[in-house]
Amino acid sequence: MKKKDITILLVDDEPDILEIVKYNLTSEGYTVETAENGLEAIDRAKQIKPQLIIMDVMMPKMDGMEACEKIRSIPELSETVITFLTARGEDYSQMAGFEAGADDYITKPIKPKVLVSKVKALLRRFKKEDEEEKIKLGNLTINREEYKIMLGKKELILPRKEFELLALLASKPGKVFKREVILDTIWGNDVIVGGRTIDVHIRKLREKIGDDRFKTVKGVGYKFVV
Repeated sequence: MKKKDITILLVDDEPDILEIVKYNLTSEGYTVETAENGLEAIDRAKQIKPQLIIMDVMMPKMDGMEACEKIRSIPELSETVITFLTARGEDYSQMAGFEAGADDYITKPIKPKVLVSKVKALLRRFKKEDEEEKIKLGNLTINREEYKIMLGKKELILPRKEFELLALLASKPGKVFKREVILDTIWGNDVIVGGRTIDVHIRKLREKIGDDRFKTVKGVGYKFVV
């Protein structure tokens, strides 16, 4: 996918931030749309279906956390990568961001070159064409192409990171994936997350897919059980 075909939605209530970040990203060849609060972000996201949303947390009308949760419930936006843009000293929990369905976070102020590198890294996660499109395990079907999960006849909508974690574990049933391998594969080297992040996502998957599908290997990692 060429840069001109990639749309980024930038959401912040500070005009200066919108102007500076938009300038740097458009200079790189990306198409950038903006919104000034969470409510506007949801409407714009439905209209333009961006590949990446960069969103502030503290905003009027609707904050970034709530907007992220609502966007994650929209099927046609299931592939969109969402990262929070947060200020140092802000009352913000990284874990809460992942709980809301975010893929990553960027701390501001950020240097333009670092921002562009971060965006490139985030967009690399958008799609891995060499992966098997469908995984079928009993009554569970994982469609990587459409980011769709079918459990029996029920369709499940999962946040991006939960989907990627499920697809990784289910790609090799019975194999124990070490925690460091999971972190590197799902979150990459460009973001620092703790081991608890994996536990939170596994807990959510157990609630949605079934507790018996995931086995914890103490001190090592997790595996998917058929």
